[in-house]
Amino acid sequence: MKASAVLSLIGYLVVPSGAAILGRCVVAKRLHDGGLSGFEGYSLENWVCLAYFESKFNPVAVYENIDGLYTGYGLFQIRNPDWCDRGRNRCHVSCSALLNPNLNKTIECAKRIVKGKQGMGAW
Repeated sequence: MKASAVLSLIGYLVVPSGAAILGRCVVAKRLHDGGLSGFEGYSLENWVCLAYFESKFNPVAVYENIDGLYTGYGLFQIRNPDWCDRGRNRCHVSCSALLNPNLNKTIECAKRIVKGKQGMGAW
């Protein structure tokens, strides 16, 4: 169990050699261009902080929680049981589409999530 937790953590922290971590300003521009600045009352700063704390600006991050209850995908670590095609698919998107650095599908799905009754508390 302990070894599994350590391996999961290492897998989360290691970035594939072809993957590029996006810079804060790049993330801010893409989120702004995607219409997230002020969306549902959340500032661009809120979204940038969420991206940092969820994935450290890694648009291709995949994290499986230790209990195996969910896997988080992409910049916002959108969870599969509800939001992408390995679950209820409320965003009508494949989980792999959430790993695209252009962030288009990620932003569309984040908008759908934050419109829910929990708002940003869904994360």
